[in-house]
Amino acid sequence: MVRMFSSAADALRDVLTDGITIAVGGFGLSGNPNDLIEAVRDSGVRDLTIVSNNMGVDGKGLGLLLENRQVRRVVASYVGENKLFAQQYLDGELDVEFVPQGTLAERMRAGGSGIPAFYTRTGVGTPVAEGKPHAEFDGVTHVLERGIVADLSLVHAHTADRAGNLTYRYAARNFNPLVAMCGRVSVAEAEVVLDGFIDPDHVVTPGVFVNRLTAARERVKEIEQRTVRSTVEV
Repeated sequence: MVRMFSSAADALRDVLTDGITIAVGGFGLSGNPNDLIEAVRDSGVRDLTIVSNNMGVDGKGLGLLLENRQVRRVVASYVGENKLFAQQYLDGELDVEFVPQGTLAERMRAGGSGIPAFYTRTGVGTPVAEGKPHAEFDGVTHVLERGIVADLSLVHAHTADRAGNLTYRYAARNFNPLVAMCGRVSVAEAEVVLDGFIDPDHVVTPGVFVNRLTAARERVKEIEQRTVRSTVEV
């Protein structure tokens, strides 16, 4: 059975140290492990490397760690709506490695699958490929990308069971299953924790990838960009 903890802070207490690499699920503000992110902020650890699609927005999600000056390096595919992220990068406070979004996903999947590296066509001929080995397959040039193995993974799920199996809700699934795979220690927060077990046919992340679990606090779900359609008369 997965280890259960009463709070995000308790789940992370003995695995947070300065300088570690943390992979974090979410896309924008969808599927962010907010309790776990706040626990990292409150711990005060510094010089972190964060692997995530993006860094939330100003004052929300991973933006909290930027505000607290806890992040030294970011591996991401998108700066997005976070003005502080962009400013810290331009000011030289952050070392940022931009990775094509599909390549970032595959690097995490590879790391979780025990695959040290793989070749892809994406990025060939761009700054993304500079300094990396190249090889030709079937007459097409590919670039070698390394799998990502993080010291710690932070995951948000909708439903979990006591074995650590996880399911996700709609778009909140995004990078979370891949993040769960690539951490040496994977910690998940879940909105619903079952006493029984998730139907095996419905499991997205098997419990073998999850080391620790905590129930997520109920909170209002933030929307990064609210778009509405004006009423059309017919």
